[in-house]
Amino acid sequence: MTDQHVLNDISQAIAETDDITVADLSDELLAADQPVVIRGLASNWPAVKHGLESPDRIIEYLQEFDANNVVTAMYAPPEAAGRIFYNEDMTAFNFEYRRMALKEAVQQVRSHVDMPSPPTLYIGSTNVDHWLPGFREQNDFPVGHLEPLVSIWIGNRTRVAAHYDFPSNIACIVAGRRRIILFPPEQLANLYVGPLEFTPAGQPISLVDFHAPDYEQFPKFREAVENAQISVLEPGDAIVIPSMWWHHLEGLDAFNVLVNYWWRSSPSYLGSPLSALQHAILGIRDLPEAQRRQWQELFDFYVFNPDPHDFEHIPEVARGVLNPIDEQTAGRFRKMLRDRLL
Repeated sequence: MTDQHVLNDISQAIAETDDITVADLSDELLAADQPVVIRGLASNWPAVKHGLESPDRIIEYLQEFDANNVVTAMYAPPEAAGRIFYNEDMTAFNFEYRRMALKEAVQQVRSHVDMPSPPTLYIGSTNVDHWLPGFREQNDFPVGHLEPLVSIWIGNRTRVAAHYDFPSNIACIVAGRRRIILFPPEQLANLYVGPLEFTPAGQPISLVDFHAPDYEQFPKFREAVENAQISVLEPGDAIVIPSMWWHHLEGLDAFNVLVNYWWRSSPSYLGSPLSALQHAILGIRDLPEAQRRQWQELFDFYVFNPDPHDFEHIPEVARGVLNPIDEQTAGRFRKMLRDRLL
């Protein structure tokens, strides 16, 4: 099945607007539970303007901020066709990690621009403030109060498999075009997600090849496609991706740059929900069915539907994590968990 056929099967476009400026960014918009494309949001960024000129010009501009730090890039041979994935039997990945200076990595991507079948080089999730200090003084969104992690992503025609992120996300296209396909969180079972602990970049990914989906092997993926949303983002466009939405990204041009902001709706000291899920798999999933149901009741009581009135019989000073959790309580609880895991 061809890429075009898959695109024709996705009938729903991601909601978009072109009348929001940087000054209009609100916490309400950023906290929405539905994605939205904001056309031209970063069109005044100098980086975007240089990216529209040429790959060489945006590279020159980025190098003005380069702190000469080493990055980890993903390299895949031409036969990978840009897909960051596993090898055929899923015993390893179809790419290798390469450590190099950011300047060298960017120049290697540039050297592939005119090749008809280039190797893939992907510089992902690179902290802007560490690798490009000063960049945000000229290219930024006013979301500092959210304490975001701001990252830059540079590559050629890469394909990043559908995955979710726990933090909320606003991503901005700086150079090149990107196609993004989104799935709501409830499509999990239809995306045929791979391993939790053996992943190309930290997050579990869909095993379906979006360029050639095998509907015999992955029949439920048809339902995922029926619920998918799609958009092509141009330089200067941004997209708000809510927490836990699955997203598949594809660089459509020979040189692509994206900057994104991740932020949590809860304090970072509360830890990672994925770690809790993985620990629950280890400790609960293989219990006898009756015991799993009992633990399901406990999770519902303490985690998913807690009622503060159910804890009023405990003196408030003794409730510990049954009270709202502050950083000090979280630290004590995390130490207790570490001690028990040893």
